[in-house]
Amino acid sequence: MAGSAKTEKFDNKTIQWINDRLPVFSMMQNEYGKFPTPRNFNYFWNFGAIAMAMLGIMIVTGIFLAMNYVPTGSMAFESIERMSRDVNYGWLLRYTHMNGASFFFIAVYIHIFRGLFYGSYKKPRELIWIFGVVIMLLMMATAFMGYALPWSQMSGWGVTVITSLFSAVPLVGDGLVTWLWGGFSVDSPTLNRFYALHFLLPFLICAVVFVHVWALHVTGSNNPTGVEPKSEKDTIPFSPYYTTKDSFGTVVFLVLFMAMVFFAPLLLTEPDHFKQFDPMQTPSHIVPEWYFLPFYAILRAFTLDISIPFTHIVLLTAKLQGVLAMFGSILLLLFLPWLDTSPVRSARYRPVYKWCLMLLIAAMAALTYAGAKPPEGAAVWFGRVGTFYYFLHFLVIVPWLGKNEKTLPLPKSIHEEVED
Repeated sequence: MAGSAKTEKFDNKTIQWINDRLPVFSMMQNEYGKFPTPRNFNYFWNFGAIAMAMLGIMIVTGIFLAMNYVPTGSMAFESIERMSRDVNYGWLLRYTHMNGASFFFIAVYIHIFRGLFYGSYKKPRELIWIFGVVIMLLMMATAFMGYALPWSQMSGWGVTVITSLFSAVPLVGDGLVTWLWGGFSVDSPTLNRFYALHFLLPFLICAVVFVHVWALHVTGSNNPTGVEPKSEKDTIPFSPYYTTKDSFGTVVFLVLFMAMVFFAPLLLTEPDHFKQFDPMQTPSHIVPEWYFLPFYAILRAFTLDISIPFTHIVLLTAKLQGVLAMFGSILLLLFLPWLDTSPVRSARYRPVYKWCLMLLIAAMAALTYAGAKPPEGAAVWFGRVGTFYYFLHFLVIVPWLGKNEKTLPLPKSIHEEVED
C-alpha cells in the first residue's frame, strides 16, 4: 500500500523525483528547515554543530591514515613516520587527525558546560543528556585506543599503566588485564585490537549522535532562559537563521583549528612521542593527553588503603579507590537530571548555583594541572582538593541547592526577554 505521508514540493526536478519515492528531502526540510527553534540562542549553541563537523573530519582523516598504518609492534612507529615523510600530504592528514582529537574534545567540553550552565539536562531532556554522556564515554574510549597507535614511548607506556589499573578489580582483575592485552604484556595483539576498535568506534559514535539529535528534535531545544516556548513569537525557523549562525561559528572554529595544524602542530605533543616504544625503559613521567588529565588526577588522588582498624584486612586498596573514582566521576553525570531538582533551569536565574559552577571549572583546572605534573608536592594537594570539590558539587551542593536556593524571577516568555 502506498504511503500517504505529506511531502514537500521542490523546484529541482531531480530532488522532487527522489523525494516522491523516498521523502528524505522533506524530512530534512521539516527537521532542519522549518523546525521551530527558540529565538534567543547564543553562540554556545554553535558547539553541537562544531562537534559534528569535527567528528566528520576525524572519520575522513582516520580512513586515509588507516590505509597506510601497520598495526604491529615492530612496524607501527615506522609506519607513522613514513606517513609524515613519504606519503603525499601524509603530514597534513596526521596533524589534522592528531590535533583534531583535541579540538573535538574542546567543542564537546564546551557543549557539556553549556548544558550544565543552562540546565539542558532537566525534564523533558533527560535522554538527550544521557546520550550526550554516552557519546563522551565513547569518545574517551576511542581517543585512548588511538593514543596507543603511534607505539611511541609515551603511548606504549600510557597503555601499559592505564590497562594495568583493571588488575585492581577483585577476583577477575588479572584475567581482565590479560584479555585487554591479548597476552601477558602489551604487544602486537594489544595494538591490533586497539586499532580495530579505534577504527570502528567512531561509527558507533555516529549512531549515538543520530539518536541524540533525534531525541533533541522530539523535545525541542533548551534556551538561555530555560523557559519553554509558548507561542510562535518565541521561535524562528532553524534555517536560515541558525544554519547561518552555526556555519559562521564553525568556520571561525575551523580557522583556529587549521592555524594550529599549520603553525603549531606539535604544541600539545610530549617529546617521548618521538621515541619508539621500549618495554625495557620507562619514561620519567607518563602524561596522558590533556583532555584526560582531570580524570587521571582523580585516579591518582587516592593514596591510602581503607582497612579495618587494628587489623591488616584491606577493604579497599588505594588503586581500586582511584579506579572507582575515575570511572564514577564520568558515570555520575548520567544521574545529574535526578540530582538537580531545582525547578529553574538556567544559571542566569540561579545566583548561588552559578558561582558553584565557576568553582567546578576551577576544580577541573586544578585537576588538569595536577594530572600534568608528577604525583608529588603541590600537585598532589591540587588533585585531592579538586577531586573533593568535584564529588561535593554533584553529590551534595547540587541536590541541596535544588531544594533550598532562592532563585531570581523568570521572564514570562522568550520573546519578552529578547525584546527587553
